[in-house]
Amino acid sequence: MRKTAVLLYPQFSEYELSVALSILMQGKKPIMTIGTGHEIRGESGLLCKPDRLLSEVDIDEFDSLLLPGCLDIGELVNHYALIHFIKEISECENWIASISSSPYLLALAGALQGREYTIGLPQSFIQSSEHLDAQLYRDVPVVQDNHIITAIGSGFIEFGIRFGEALNLSFDQRWYRNEPKLGKQLH
Repeated sequence: MRKTAVLLYPQFSEYELSVALSILMQGKKPIMTIGTGHEIRGESGLLCKPDRLLSEVDIDEFDSLLLPGCLDIGELVNHYALIHFIKEISECENWIASISSSPYLLALAGALQGREYTIGLPQSFIQSSEHLDAQLYRDVPVVQDNHIITAIGSGFIEFGIRFGEALNLSFDQRWYRNEPKLGKQLH
């Protein structure tokens, strides 16, 4: 079974990945964390060691890609190997799930061309960016256009669920929904 590539880069948002990673685990979908360095510190300080570096991966190992947002997406715009990897995954029409600021990386890779999207960046940035089509921006928590799912950070639960559904995984949505629990209450 091919894997989901999970990109990790400096100041990535850990919570935005939480539900998607849990659903991948429930659905028994293998993942590989891929880093821009040997150790990556997330925005809340979590230190991660990726399974492989970006320079060590073979694109054919993957059928999907998961991208977290990060505190300063501007730090990644000139990371050509990262943009190239995203472009290759997109050109294979593999599933891509991108949240918060990371859809900007999709735009840089040409993956959002002609596609509706949402993004966790200010309206002024969307309007002035030469890489984002403001006409295709949707002001909603999660957007799916063909094989690409984009979301704002606060949409991380629905984002993870949509990604799991897109990959046809078996998982229990009740883990993530605020539904009444069965059983006795303790007093």
